[in-house]
Amino acid sequence: METARLELRELKDEDISVLYTIFSDAETMKYYPSPFNLEQTKNWIEKNKQRYREDGYGLWAVCLKESKELIGDCGLVKQIVDGKTEVEVGYHIHKKYWSKGYATEAAKGCVEYGFTQLGQEKFISIIDPKNGPSIRVAEKNGFMKEKESFIFNKIHQIYSLHYQKFNK
Repeated sequence: METARLELRELKDEDISVLYTIFSDAETMKYYPSPFNLEQTKNWIEKNKQRYREDGYGLWAVCLKESKELIGDCGLVKQIVDGKTEVEVGYHIHKKYWSKGYATEAAKGCVEYGFTQLGQEKFISIIDPKNGPSIRVAEKNGFMKEKESFIFNKIHQIYSLHYQKFNK
């Protein structure tokens, strides 16, 4: 998948070192229980390969079109929220690329792909209430706060976007 400045592709084993620099960074992973170690990063790639096989989607590598540099991940992931299976748009961008619109652009591309190619009716984003930048990414893409839910061992805000609103 491509956007104006980005290419999104399946994650591969060779991405481990770059992803590890992102996922091991305390600031980047502030809203996770803790930064990832190398084994957790390897498992992240393997889990997404499994998602590609089973669901036809997952988190994809986000690469700059011009240089092909891997700067993060973004994609679609099945989550159970309040007993219901939802499809989340998730993203992590290397902190040296923050505030350049890459997360918003990648997430928008994933939403468009999910609605037009996969026929999804709704997407969510699960966001820590203190994660202002992630909230802004969701809102820039038309997501609205739907509710709060206890997920991943704490309260998160659930933002959502329905196809009808997207298609206007």
